[in-house]
Amino acid sequence: MTLKPWREIAEPHSDVREGKFQQAEFAADLSRVHAGTATGEYQNPVLFFQRTFITEGMRLLLDSVVKRLAGKGGDPVIQLQTAFGGGKTHTMLAVYHLAKGAAPASELQGVPPILDAAGVTELPKARIAVLDGVDLLSLASKPRVHDGCTVRTLWGELAWQLGGETSYEHVKEADLTGTAPGKKELADLLAASAPCVILMDELVRYVSQFEEGKTLSGGTYDTQLSFVQALTEALKAVPTAVLLASLPFSDREAGSQQGVKALRALEHYFGRVQALWKPVATEEAFEIVRRRLFTNINDKLAMESVCRAFADYYIANREDFPQETQDSKYFERLVHAYPIHPEVFDRLYEDWSTLDNFQRTRGVLKLMAKVIHRLWKDGNNDPLIMPGSVPLMDADTRNEAIYYLPQGWDPVIERDVDGERSETWEIENKDTRFGSVQACRRTARAIFLGSAPHSVQIASNQLVRGLELERVLLGVAQPGQQVNLYKDALRRLSDRLHYLNHANNRFWLDTRPNLRREMEERKRRFQDKEDVFPTIRERVQRSFASGVFGGIHIFTGSGDIPDDWALRLVVLPPDAAFSKSGQSLAVERATEILKKRGDQPRFKQNRLIFVAADYDSVSRLKDHVRSYLAWRSIVGDYKDNRIVLDNLMAKQAQASLEQAEETVRRMIRETYKWLLAPVQEARPGKGLSEVMWEHFPLNPGAQNWSQEIERVLKENELLISEWAPIHLAKVLKDWFWKDDVKDVPALTVWQQSCQQLYLPRLKDDTVFQNTMAAGAESREFFGFAQGKEDGRYIGFSYSKRTSLIMDSSLLLIEPLTAAAYMEALRASEEASRAKTAEAGTGASTTTVPAGGGETPRVEDSAKGGYQAGGATAGQIVKKQFYGSIDLDPILAKKQFADLVDEVVQQFTLRPDVKVKIAIEIQAESPSGFDDGLQRVVKENCNVLKFKNAEFEIGE
Repeated sequence: MTLKPWREIAEPHSDVREGKFQQAEFAADLSRVHAGTATGEYQNPVLFFQRTFITEGMRLLLDSVVKRLAGKGGDPVIQLQTAFGGGKTHTMLAVYHLAKGAAPASELQGVPPILDAAGVTELPKARIAVLDGVDLLSLASKPRVHDGCTVRTLWGELAWQLGGETSYEHVKEADLTGTAPGKKELADLLAASAPCVILMDELVRYVSQFEEGKTLSGGTYDTQLSFVQALTEALKAVPTAVLLASLPFSDREAGSQQGVKALRALEHYFGRVQALWKPVATEEAFEIVRRRLFTNINDKLAMESVCRAFADYYIANREDFPQETQDSKYFERLVHAYPIHPEVFDRLYEDWSTLDNFQRTRGVLKLMAKVIHRLWKDGNNDPLIMPGSVPLMDADTRNEAIYYLPQGWDPVIERDVDGERSETWEIENKDTRFGSVQACRRTARAIFLGSAPHSVQIASNQLVRGLELERVLLGVAQPGQQVNLYKDALRRLSDRLHYLNHANNRFWLDTRPNLRREMEERKRRFQDKEDVFPTIRERVQRSFASGVFGGIHIFTGSGDIPDDWALRLVVLPPDAAFSKSGQSLAVERATEILKKRGDQPRFKQNRLIFVAADYDSVSRLKDHVRSYLAWRSIVGDYKDNRIVLDNLMAKQAQASLEQAEETVRRMIRETYKWLLAPVQEARPGKGLSEVMWEHFPLNPGAQNWSQEIERVLKENELLISEWAPIHLAKVLKDWFWKDDVKDVPALTVWQQSCQQLYLPRLKDDTVFQNTMAAGAESREFFGFAQGKEDGRYIGFSYSKRTSLIMDSSLLLIEPLTAAAYMEALRASEEASRAKTAEAGTGASTTTVPAGGGETPRVEDSAKGGYQAGGATAGQIVKKQFYGSIDLDPILAKKQFADLVDEVVQQFTLRPDVKVKIAIEIQAESPSGFDDGLQRVVKENCNVLKFKNAEFEIGE
């Protein structure tokens, strides 16, 4: 759903829209109105009430004044005491226009209901006296002349304003002598002038100029206080007279020490008879500002639609926004504040109003008038005016904001917050994801609005520093937008901005450069080869476990990568990155390593797999590594007392270091994302193709990097960890059993698979041996022999389980050849047994050669026949064999393997031959065997199921 922009629903007043307003117009000046010289919106009672929102406090006060002037009760003295800019003078103006009666009450917006509630049909016109302490400052030492009548004191001025010379006669003697009139004289004066209203503004300023012990023509300090006391008492005696007096809210507003003293005294006297006055609530301030800045709401349904969309958006993303936004009342706040977001008011009224010279309502009006004028001029189409909308690139808006702040904020805004030369603009120009919604500028503006006043309070330890993340998001995010986009923008700003600080999930701008500037300066010290690449290498090394690889070589030269049978992973350096879009240095570097080991040719090419960095990510990775190195050096210098940081900055530096380290870890995984594998094609009649490089992306989010690489290799059949015998048989048929060659050494096949890029790449020789063992019992794949002499296979085995020792003598035999050889061998055995049986019964005179016959040759078996020898009649048949041998304990493993191949298998390959092997081990030590050795040997003997295994004392 598309939300209507605020400019189509709420139209600013013409002076705001056209930028013709004057700063002074926002300052309600009671004296100028009384003199008839104020601007129309303040001078004209009808216009004044049109642009005035009658707050609850003002309604109660006007109700009391109306009743008082009509003689129906009401309070005689009302003291207005609110914070600077809290609406005191504006309230007095409302009383002034209401009491003066220059316009009928029926034409004053919001007034008729007040009269009705008070039971007053027609309010009588009242005489009005305006005693503005600032306007009357000179009266203390210099008399004023009104139409020939000279007045010297505050009470003289009061009398003259209420009734001219006639009223002046009541206090003439007191005015001439500078002494305070008594309660009776003042009561008579008020009674003669009733109904009447006295408006006292800035009274503290006037009284504070009278120093104790010093007499001026306007009286003394004590006479001023005596006058106030007598006046408040006299008002109680006149039922149709009322006094409104405004006093400063705080000592700071009172000014000097004498001003504070005067404030305390006046509070005492007014406090004895004052009525309570409810100050302006924040929600009421919404309407005050809206009434003054905007004409009206043109489309209330559209307004409610916008506010509802914002309220629903906050509820849908409840984890990201302040708790208050989850309350149904927040929708009402949005409606009351429209078209300005409530967060703008909260920041101005809660934060900016704490500044010495920022008046609550007047200051908000002045700032927002400039904001609205610029947004209107620029055609801003946001649905609401938010903290992120404040156009600080506009000179008028920026100057209005920094006017209330200490020196030094202009460069902060210009560099870090807003403007064509700011970092935020640069980031958005390079990243359209941010630029499309001005995510960086809006975020920086919101942080400025919410944190700039804090820098003043922090100096006096009055406030927690910074704006919470949830409030930053509240000031920028709009319905239909992803909240995470602004979180990403905030992370980017934290990395780039010089004046932005953050700690404990709070963010603030300050006029003092943050540690980032120091970090940026240090980043320039670090060079690629000397600093950055070694750091990346160290981090990559941490990420790997060995897994399937016999060796992992990170940024290693070709001369230091062994040319052996182990599977090896080669991680190329960042300056040899891979790009899918064109020729890359990764392929060139990998090709060099593949072809040569140093200056020598490399043979085992099919044992190398490569990992390369992504070309488009390398520069970012190097930048993040430099940031990490810079933060590490700052933290190191702080710990070694080479630099001085306060506690907060030290924590920030440590947190930034940890964040930078995590960013480097993540960026390394995102950057080293390409797996490169060399392959070749063998084309019939055309030989081998050139080396081709297959590339596959790695998942940067995988838990285990080594396992992820292994997964990609296996899924794309670049690495085989389990191999079916049929595939081995096909490789043998295609590449090794050619022409008249019907057998091939198994070791040759394994070694060729390690060397030739067109052959399958096996994980290790165990995979190869397991494949041979799995195919041993089948007639479909291959036969075995442990050697070949004079055309005969030694240790021949086919279609049955057998133990295999893969050495240079183990042969893989083509299955048809193996079948024919086995058939010939069987026929030879049968003939041999027949002749042996015949010789045993004496029925034959044929002689049999020693050894029981002749084994068929491979060539003969291939022809399907064999050559038989004769037997000698009467020869004794030998049925048992016994042999013993001493083995060298160092070479025993190899000697025993030879013994099995050359002797034992001669018996096991023949049917009906039972073979028994016993091993006897004797060991002697002149010094004896220690307990540890005895324990290990006994345990191992038990596992191996020795019949006897004992240690003896010996002779």
